[in-house]
Order: sequence, then structure tokens, then C-alpha cells
Amino acid sequence: MRDAEFNEPDLVAVYDAVNTWARDDDFFLSAVGETPGARVLDLGCGTGRLALALAAAGHAVTGVDPARASLDAARAKPGAARVTWVEGTADVLPERAFDVAVMTSHVAQVFVDDAAWADVLGRLARALVPGGRLLFDARDPRARGWERWNPVESRRRVRLGDGREAEVWTEVTAVAGGCVGFTHHYAFSGGAALVSSSTLRFRTEEELRASLERAGFRVERVYGGWDRQPAGEGDGELVVVARAGA
Repeated sequence: MRDAEFNEPDLVAVYDAVNTWARDDDFFLSAVGETPGARVLDLGCGTGRLALALAAAGHAVTGVDPARASLDAARAKPGAARVTWVEGTADVLPERAFDVAVMTSHVAQVFVDDAAWADVLGRLARALVPGGRLLFDARDPRARGWERWNPVESRRRVRLGDGREAEVWTEVTAVAGGCVGFTHHYAFSGGAALVSSSTLRFRTEEELRASLERAGFRVERVYGGWDRQPAGEGDGELVVVARAGA
């Protein structure tokens, strides 16, 4: 199943167990905090890890995601009532409603097609107030991170909240035109096995900058890692800080 890791409840539980709070969350929490008491959009909020922390920090947070199983997991967490959860995509965003928008956990790479990416950026530009900030991350293709998505280096064993265990690994299925196709494999204790396939787009720093400028954003910073290193250094990331125009 495509993108089953976000839509299949058992795989959502694995996602939550694997993707715990980390340095990227520290970065986004701190960066959003530069606008105290902000109205924050978390587009592609998933199971709500960052959205919940932003709300606890005093921001008015709206989490938007198309995956119902992920939102169900988010709504079941402590503090979930502080967040407005919306099942949908950027199509549902109101205009001039947010001071800050974030797309974390490499959500920006889900938009493989350039037209789809341009559409999302345009909708985000309209959803932000003039001068509002957009923060997101994307893997830097120069780091060639997909080369570590193989059954040996990616394999791990995960314990779930209900006591089950799952062995998880990833294999790349295609690399072409800046896109990487891959499949996650899940082997659960008890014998059940599931897979989740997807494709991500690896845009260069130059491509990201150009697409943002076309959408009316002014790029303020592109970092290479969670400690705000220059692009090309650090963690193999492109961490973008941009500001919407008037």
C-alpha cells in the first residue's frame, strides 16, 4: 500500500515508536518561539508530536493532515484538545490566518511534481499574514541519504505500546530525476507482515530557493543542520526559513 505508514493504524503505531522527539523538533519549537503566542499552521502534522509541543508552549496551533489514522493517533494524545485538528490538505487553508507555518519531518519532499509543489507554496503564501514565516526541512541531495536506506543499515527492532515488537527495514526501489522510490517492510511478532511504499523528491537548495521566490516568499536562511550550520554542512538537511510577501 502506498504511504500505509500514515494510513494503517498498526504502522502509525510503529511510526510513533520510531519517530520520537529529536533535535529537529528542538529546532522548530525554538524557531517558532521567536514569534511568541503565534497562530501556527502545522501542515502534514502527522501524529502531532510537534503540534502538541507548540500548543503547550502557548501557541494557537492548527494541525492539518490528509491521513485519518495519523490524526486519530494525534487526537488520542494528552493535550490534544489544545490543537485544532483538520483532516485535509493545503486546499483547506484559510487566507491570512497564520503567523507561522511549518512543514516538518520532510513533508516538503512528498510533493514530487513541480506543479503540486508550486500549488502548495502558493496556498501557504496566501494562508500566512504578510511577513509571516514558513519553516520546513528537506533532505539535501548532496548527502545522498537514500544510499543508507537498505535492509542492512536501516534494519531495527521496535517495541510498541501494546507489547508487540516489529522488525522494520527499508529498501530503495528507484532513483531517477531527483526522485527516490522506496518500500518500508514491517515484520510483526506473531507473523504479520506489511509494507508501505512511497516516492520522495530531493530538490537542491537552488531549486528550493527558486520555487519559493516564484511563490512570493523571501528566503531568509537555508541551514544545513539542526544547529543552524551553513547549507552543505551539518546534518545533510536543507532547513529553510522564508517570509511571505505583502
